[in-house]
Amino acid sequence: MKFLFLAEETTDATTTTSQTPTLQDFVNKIIDWCQTSGLKLLIGLVALFIIFKIINFIANKVRKGMLKKNRDATITNVVYQCIRKISKVVVFILFLGYVGIDTAGIGSIIASLAVAIGLALQGSLANIAGWFIIIVMRPFKLGDYIVCQGQEGYVEDIKLFYTYLVSFDNKVVMIPNGALANGNITNLSMKNKRRVDLEFLISYENNTNDVINLINSVINSYGNVDQDPAPFVKVLKCDEKGTTLAVRAWCDNGKYWDVYFDLINNIKAKFDENNVIVPITHYNITTK
Repeated sequence: MKFLFLAEETTDATTTTSQTPTLQDFVNKIIDWCQTSGLKLLIGLVALFIIFKIINFIANKVRKGMLKKNRDATITNVVYQCIRKISKVVVFILFLGYVGIDTAGIGSIIASLAVAIGLALQGSLANIAGWFIIIVMRPFKLGDYIVCQGQEGYVEDIKLFYTYLVSFDNKVVMIPNGALANGNITNLSMKNKRRVDLEFLISYENNTNDVINLINSVINSYGNVDQDPAPFVKVLKCDEKGTTLAVRAWCDNGKYWDVYFDLINNIKAKFDENNVIVPITHYNITTK
C-alpha cells in the first residue's frame, strides 16, 4: 500500500509538471497567431492604409474638378469632406469585420452613444440642423462678407456646428449654426453693385451749391464710381451745427472700400484747396 501511494504521488506530480506552460509553448502560440490572425491583421492594416490613400486621392480629384468647373465653393467643400470622412468610416467598419470583430455589437454601442449624446447635446443638434439649412438654402457661401449676430466678416468655412468668419483685423469669429440659421443675416457680397453712403457737415458760411459742385467734380473725376445709377449730392439736413450733405455713389462690390476711403480723402483735399469751412464744436468749461 505504501508503494502504491508513492506511485500515485509521483504520477500527480508528473501530470502537474506537464500542465505548466513553458516558454516554448508561449513562442509556439505567438508563431501560430502570426501565421493566422496576425497575418490577417497585417494584411488588413496595409489594405486600410492603401484604401485611405485612394479615398484622399479621389476626394482631391473631385474637389479640383468641381473648382475647375467653377462650382460653388461651399458645395465643393461639403462634397469633399463627405467623401473623405464618410468613406473612411465605412471602410474602417469593414476592416473591423474582416479582422473578426463583431461589427453588429459596435453598431449597437454607437447607436446607444448617439442617443445619449443627442439627449445631452440638444443645442448642438440645433447647430447641425442649422448647418443643413445653410447648405440647402444658401443664404451665403464661402468668401461672402456677412453681418450676423452682432458680428461681421468674410465666411472662411461652414462646419457642422459653427460657421467661421474672419474680420477685417484678421480675427476668427465662430458663430453657432443654429443661431445663424434662425437670425438675421445681411449678405454684403450677394449683389454685384453696392452703394457708398457718405455725409459731410459744412458751415452756413459756405455757399451750399458751390460745395455740392466741388463734391460732384471729385466724384466725376474718380474712375471707380458708376454712372448708372448716377451718383448724387443732396442736402440731408440743416441744424444748429450746420448743413449736412449726403453723398451717394454706386460702385462694384469688390471696390467698395477703395471707393469709400478714396472719396473721403479726395473730397477732404478739395475742401482744403477751396477753403470750405467746416464747423468746429466748442465746449465751455466753467470752474468753481
